[in-house]
Amino acid sequence: MAEQKDLFKDIISHCKEYGFVFPSSEIYDGLSAVYDYGEFGVELKKNLREYWWRSMVQLQDNIVGIDAAIFMHPATWKASGHVDAFNDPMIDNKDSKKRYRADTLIEDYISKIEAKVQKEVDKARMRFGETFDEQQFRTTNARVIENQQKIDSINARMKQALEENDMQAMKQIIVDCDIADPISGTRNWTDVRQFNLMFATQVGSLAEESSTVYLRPETAQGIFVNFLNVQKTGRMKIPFGIAQTGKAFRNEIVARQFIFRMREFEQMEMQFFIKPGTETDWYKHWKDSRMQWHLALGFPAANYRFHDHLKLAHYAKAACDIEFNFPFGFKELEGIHSRSDFDLSQHEKFSGKKLQYFDPDLNENFVPYVIETSVGLDRLFLATIAASYHEEQVPTSVEGEEASRVVLRIPPFLAPIKVAVLPLTKKDGLPEKALEIFNLLRHQHMCQYEEKDSIGRRYRRMDAIGTPYCITIDHQTLTDNTVTIRERDSMKQDRIAVEAVEKIVADRVKWPS
Repeated sequence: MAEQKDLFKDIISHCKEYGFVFPSSEIYDGLSAVYDYGEFGVELKKNLREYWWRSMVQLQDNIVGIDAAIFMHPATWKASGHVDAFNDPMIDNKDSKKRYRADTLIEDYISKIEAKVQKEVDKARMRFGETFDEQQFRTTNARVIENQQKIDSINARMKQALEENDMQAMKQIIVDCDIADPISGTRNWTDVRQFNLMFATQVGSLAEESSTVYLRPETAQGIFVNFLNVQKTGRMKIPFGIAQTGKAFRNEIVARQFIFRMREFEQMEMQFFIKPGTETDWYKHWKDSRMQWHLALGFPAANYRFHDHLKLAHYAKAACDIEFNFPFGFKELEGIHSRSDFDLSQHEKFSGKKLQYFDPDLNENFVPYVIETSVGLDRLFLATIAASYHEEQVPTSVEGEEASRVVLRIPPFLAPIKVAVLPLTKKDGLPEKALEIFNLLRHQHMCQYEEKDSIGRRYRRMDAIGTPYCITIDHQTLTDNTVTIRERDSMKQDRIAVEAVEKIVADRVKWPS
């Protein structure tokens, strides 16, 4: 655990040092849980957004995109249930004066028990080798069974407490599990209370009740209120989806773990409108599809898992998360929800306008059901950095530099800088030739030109920001019109003709189909 905490600190430090993420308003000592994306961070974020958009909209036959406003009529949030039910259960430790989400404290406690179970499984796997049957071991080993029963019992109690909004029962779970404050180490807890997470503000010149609006806590409602606009103008037929990306805002009382939980964040959501009665099949379809999308990034499959929700949201018939193994453990990366017809029906009720689909084949109207997929762009950014970050030893003879390096093995099509163009020296006509190649490539790719420091140090800088390829122009280039292309992960260098550079780079950093 300590090693994981150190890794997380190293990743946070790396993000700042190399221009990925900065604390917001840092010259004024910052603003808690708010961050700015630097010159390389904004490129990686843009590429992740485009990767999602290409696969969710461009390559789909029945999904289109919109960009809804951040401000919406306040009745929207009454209809959606956010005004009355968008709460988190909070608890304070009287000694450390720190505030925590009660459900998160309990989930972290469960994770520790799960880690004990996994340790037993791993030990058994090493002992029995290829003959090991994990399922049989989990159902027969006494320690594993005991710990699993404890997990199931705590989960059942928490589910019931959350569903019944019983905050005293939530505290009792914390007391019974003997959960201590991570900072003070004491168990001196307050009662559990609910906190609404929406930011309220005023529009217009008068601070009246009627002028109160909210910064949207999610992007989904902008899709629901535009359902008929898109369906009619796009001549869409059920089943079809509406996607959008954009900022959302939540007054997180407990905002920590870097960009994992922020007060201003970006979501990438798609609402898929379907005929009632088909929701089970479509829910499974989007669960499988979204997991395959994440796995297509090429990071180890062991970093991902499904986690079914203990407490369903007020609108949901089924819900699960795709969790990622961040440096601080498995946490939610994307949610998939079967929302029934709750949202459209509620907006019908509150607006007095029909939000129904006419099915020409059935010759009838109905309120569609909805399957939602929602991934946090900032969390996807953090997952990509965490999975790509490597500290490794290299032979001292390689590139004439130090025996270690930090490298971000970001998939080439997502890398902030696709190729660096580097003249070996700042004289003898090498910079002029390098700039010719740089100006050729920059029209198709984000490129960087560098001539300062030794070539080895420049390679190390490119490794640290995840640049997959470096083109080096040396004195041989001037005689035979060839350059070296260096591959980031293997550090292998090949000699190629200048006229082939454009095509080779394009082939190696192209988007997946």
